[in-house]
Amino acid sequence: MGGPVQQRKLDVLLTALAPAIWGSTYIVTTEFLPPDRPFIAALLRTLPAGLLLTAYTRQLPAKGQWGRLLLLSALNIGFFQALLFVAAYRLPGGVAAVVGAIQPLLVMALAWALDGRRSSGVAIAAAVAGIGGMAALLLSPGAVWDAAGIAAALAGAASMAAGMYLAQRWKTDVPVLAFTGWQLLAGGVMLAPAALAFDPPLPALTGAQVLAYAYLSLVGAMAAYALWFRGVARLSPVAVSSLGLLSPLTAVVLGWALLGQRLDGISLLGMAIVLASILTVQWAAQGKAPASQLVQRRSA
Repeated sequence: MGGPVQQRKLDVLLTALAPAIWGSTYIVTTEFLPPDRPFIAALLRTLPAGLLLTAYTRQLPAKGQWGRLLLLSALNIGFFQALLFVAAYRLPGGVAAVVGAIQPLLVMALAWALDGRRSSGVAIAAAVAGIGGMAALLLSPGAVWDAAGIAAALAGAASMAAGMYLAQRWKTDVPVLAFTGWQLLAGGVMLAPAALAFDPPLPALTGAQVLAYAYLSLVGAMAAYALWFRGVARLSPVAVSSLGLLSPLTAVVLGWALLGQRLDGISLLGMAIVLASILTVQWAAQGKAPASQLVQRRSA
């Protein structure tokens, strides 16, 4: 009896490491990388990781899976990374994170629309509370609500939600490392035109900047996305999406610990609400089979 329960806890913890790692992206980018090169940062984060993983695994997807793989690469990597950086440059970080926190609700809507899987009222309430907690944690009274930035943040959240849900719904026999590598490789290739068209060339890099790019690629992309897609294959879509709220939460904690950024009572309350939201969604999602397993049972 304890085996499946302990395995699920391990799956949740390993999956949670991915957004926790992504939460370090902000401090690495602002403190170490050359400024005003968002698409180059996204390209150097994804493409080298994809090349390394595909070279290591040496496993091609089946011929009939390439179309789905390219769509997933666009949704999870290419479109998402581009929209993420557009939102980040047009909005304060807090506003972008609050808008992105709608992702668990979008996944619930997809599960209902595509598979008829209606989430419990507890899960929906917890997801809404997570958005409120994120607002309390991150929003300031003078926050700027730029329309184009809001649209990019919403589109980015929808892209990631759809990509994550479809990655779980579509069955593949490709191992998770190869599956991750091909998405990072294809997504990085999709980001290359934006990097060439919109970002200025890189200056001569210092040793610290080279290490920062290497960290973003090897840890922030290769390791984190492998853990994330492992979780996508093993947990319910709603459970995985709620863990994404740990990313801005980690960024706030790192900013407080390493940069001396202030945390007041309202921020701490928001942090507590977000954590409670994540735990509640995980509890409500217990026993939910992944969408891919549901489709298998229906076709059996």
